[in-house]
Amino acid sequence: MESNDNHPLDFKSVGNHPSRPQGIGYVIDKGQKGCDHMLTGTRVTIIGGDARQLEVIRRLSEMDAAVQIIGFDNWECRLSGVRQAELTAEAISRSDAILLPAVGTDDTGRIDSLFSAKPLVLTEELISAAPAHVHIFTGMAKPYLRKLCELHSIRLTELFDRDDVAILNSIPTAEGALMIAVQNTDFTIHGSRSLVLGFGRTGITMARVLQGLGSKVAVMVRKPEHYARAYEMGFYPFYPNSLADEAIQADLIFNTIPSLVLTANVIAKLPAHAFILDLASKPGGTDFRYAEKRGIKAMLAPGLPGIVAPRTAGKIIGETLSQLLTEEQGNGRRPT
Repeated sequence: MESNDNHPLDFKSVGNHPSRPQGIGYVIDKGQKGCDHMLTGTRVTIIGGDARQLEVIRRLSEMDAAVQIIGFDNWECRLSGVRQAELTAEAISRSDAILLPAVGTDDTGRIDSLFSAKPLVLTEELISAAPAHVHIFTGMAKPYLRKLCELHSIRLTELFDRDDVAILNSIPTAEGALMIAVQNTDFTIHGSRSLVLGFGRTGITMARVLQGLGSKVAVMVRKPEHYARAYEMGFYPFYPNSLADEAIQADLIFNTIPSLVLTANVIAKLPAHAFILDLASKPGGTDFRYAEKRGIKAMLAPGLPGIVAPRTAGKIIGETLSQLLTEEQGNGRRPT
């Protein structure tokens, strides 16, 4: 078979493994133009975060960006072009782009940082010091951050809204979900009956991985076209009004819907051995109070990529951010 350079997974030779694809970063690079350009002169400020940010910092350093990091007091950085800074108006003013953690701020402006004990709060006074062209990136933004950016006419990009980021993040999410399920049950996934609630970017990957391990997978969908696609993929599709009936024989339930779907009425139908893993953002879609009352083990596990595979999750963010900044540089949206 002839090679096809336009295929999203280019199986070219990698060391002694000619048939092995070249990883998530390679997939992103092949699918997005402009990533071969450097970010020389672009000033990026990274405030807080977890181990994912370390991969982003490394990537931006490789791209020759001028990086200042805030909230990394307990991390010894030896990368070229990277400097430690405090969260001040002056530091914000030296930024062409600002990267905040997966959940940018809380409802009071507080920014989480795994590598510092100092409180980090993004105030209106600080954000007003940002240059007019600054671009703020985060995974997902709460109303506080959205309002702050809107008030000062600052561009805000929520990376987790992007299809490419969400689909790639669904890989470590599914792997982490499997790990948690195995640790919290006394039966194999093979031969079990799994319910996947939601057939979006995470739900599709979750269902496919479970199916690959031999689970009998039923998928809750809302649209007829999703029903048809789930059926075509070999799953058993059903609509939300049938959830309580489907729960009767469920061993594992994986929820991806960020609204209450696993109500007391549904949980009451579950077998005693069933395990619920809620992958939706807080507060999830499960009545955890009633699950505990009934003795059904239920866990909320949002943000799994940063927990189970921070290196991979960081590469996804780093490659995407580099590509977006390169595009802005090429479009002349950043002063030189």
